[in-house]
Amino acid sequence: MTIEPIAYFHSPLTSKFGIPRQSGLAATLPGRIVFTPDYRREEAVRGLEGFDYLWLIWEFSSSGAVGALTVRPPRLGGNERVGVFASRSPFRPNRLGLSCVRLERVELTNEYGPVVHVLGADLMDGTPIYDVKPYVAYADAHPEARSGFVDRHDWQPLRVEMPRDVEAQLGADLSAALREVLAQDPRPRYHDDPRRVYGMPFAGRDVKFRVADATVYVVGIE
Repeated sequence: MTIEPIAYFHSPLTSKFGIPRQSGLAATLPGRIVFTPDYRREEAVRGLEGFDYLWLIWEFSSSGAVGALTVRPPRLGGNERVGVFASRSPFRPNRLGLSCVRLERVELTNEYGPVVHVLGADLMDGTPIYDVKPYVAYADAHPEARSGFVDRHDWQPLRVEMPRDVEAQLGADLSAALREVLAQDPRPRYHDDPRRVYGMPFAGRDVKFRVADATVYVVGIE
């Protein structure tokens, strides 16, 4: 079977650095699904607005092919290995991702047909999407389910200190989304230098920050 993208994702996050490690962790992070020309028809999304959440099947287009059958999940500090099929690592045999996102609205446009606005995605800008499916609570929700090593390694979001001038440049909505992204600690798990300043592309800007004492300090924006 040969599959082709049916849409592409658009996000304020234009590099792998800073992408939330799971969907829903940055719940207000905005994104748009823009269909390819063959699917820019209103009937393709008829009834979609009746759902609160969607499943996206997409490609880890910026990740290399699988190099080993074990990986080092960030939740385990990047030091312990588990099987690739017991993880959500982007380094997979077929590089396919699966994400549950919140449907904000469907916008009918003259240029792109129906554009689907979503919140909380863990996809980079430009990501190819291969399918969109509605989330159905009675079949898809299993709140009592075990989550393997994730249950044994709790992790708390970081505090975020952001200057008012940065918030003014971004506006309220993007500032809130940036706070959620930074609270997940975009750094590699083995980095722990409180003096190091990182740069992260976000909404056409370069956000500078450092991390110390479980707090993210935004030090500037360019």
